[in-house]
Amino acid sequence: MRLRVFRWSPGARAGRFDEFRVEPATHATVLDALVELREREAPDLAFRYACRVGMCGSCALVVNGRERWACRTRLASLVPRRRTARGAGTAGARDPVVTVRPLYHFPLIRDLVVDMAPFVSKMRAVGAAFVPPAAGPADPPGSRGDATGRVAPPPERDPTGSVAAAFAPIGSDSGERRAIDPAIECIGCGACVSACTMVRWNERFPGPAALNRAFTLLADSRDGGAADRVEALFGEDGVFRCHGQAQCTAVCPMELSPTDSILTLRRRAALALFSRG
Repeated sequence: MRLRVFRWSPGARAGRFDEFRVEPATHATVLDALVELREREAPDLAFRYACRVGMCGSCALVVNGRERWACRTRLASLVPRRRTARGAGTAGARDPVVTVRPLYHFPLIRDLVVDMAPFVSKMRAVGAAFVPPAAGPADPPGSRGDATGRVAPPPERDPTGSVAAAFAPIGSDSGERRAIDPAIECIGCGACVSACTMVRWNERFPGPAALNRAFTLLADSRDGGAADRVEALFGEDGVFRCHGQAQCTAVCPMELSPTDSILTLRRRAALALFSRG
C-alpha cells in the first residue's frame, strides 16, 4: 500500500504530497500508519491526535477526499475490492493508494495540523455558551420551540423570584428533549466545517457546527441568551446562507444532522418574522 501524505511547513510557497510505502496490519487505522511513519521514516511529520479511540475528534483529516477520523478509519476499508470474472469480490486492489491531507477551510500550521481558531470564533459569533436566564434579555417571539418550530413557554420562576427552577432537568419524554437530543453529541472535530461548501465562499457564515450548537440552545427553554443569538443567526450571513447540500451531515462521524438543525432554525426565523407583524 502507498500512503500519500500532504506536507507543508511555514515559509514554503506551496504544499506537496510525499509518498511512502506501508505494510499495515489487518486492523490498522490511518492513525496507526501515520504514527508508524513518523517513528520510522518521517520524524518531522506533524499531525494531531489524542485519545485514539474516537472520543476527542482531534485526528480529523481528509482521507481519500472525505473527512474522517484517522483513529476510526481502517486502511483496509479504503482499498477498492477487485472483481473476478464471476463478479465475486477478492481481497483488494493491487498496490492501492491512500491520500491524506488536512481539513479544508482552516489555516495550516504544519503538514496535517490546522489552526482551529476559526472554529472557536464561529462558535462565539453565534453565542454558543449557555446564558443563565437572569443574565439574558427577554426572548423574542418565535425564538424557541420544538423540532416543528412551535413556541415553548419561558422557564418558570418560584414566588421568591429565584431562577433555580429554570435549571431543573428537562423531562426525558418532553418534545423539547426529543428535539435537542439528536444534536447534542458534537465534539468539535471540524469535519463538517471542512466539508461545507458555503464556508469556503463566505467567511462570515457560522458553519454547520456553530449553527447546530445554536439550535440546541434555542430549543432549550432554560437558556436566556436567545435575543442576542437570534440577531447573528437570522441575519444576512446566517442560516439562510446554507444551501442545504447536506455535506456536513454526510461526513459527521457522530452521525448528527446539522442540516436538520439549520432547517429548524429557518422555520423559527419565519415564525419570529410573522409574530412581529
